[in-house]
Amino acid sequence: MKKALSGTALQRQNQRFQGTGGRSQENRSQGFRPAFMDTDTLAIYASCFVDGRLAPVHLIDGLPDVLIVARFSSGRVAALKASVIPGFIREERFYTRDEAAQCVSAGPA
Repeated sequence: MKKALSGTALQRQNQRFQGTGGRSQENRSQGFRPAFMDTDTLAIYASCFVDGRLAPVHLIDGLPDVLIVARFSSGRVAALKASVIPGFIREERFYTRDEAAQCVSAGPA
């Protein structure tokens, strides 16, 4: 069973993908924007700040309530549905972190 996605899990993924092209800081120049996909519905959500502005990195606080399974007492998002995965959008296509890393290692599109 997959675990709910949390901010801590995102930090661990960023550490794991450091230097591979699977992080926003490493693939932005090739047109990748941070996003999330709900694998149950295949809906894709751009990573946003709480106020709706596009975020330059993966943030869970700006995602819609339909994806949220837990909040801290402060109201901030604690966890997302286990079916939600972080990745990237480029040219209207969703890429997982692994796929984005492969594209970056292959060179500019």
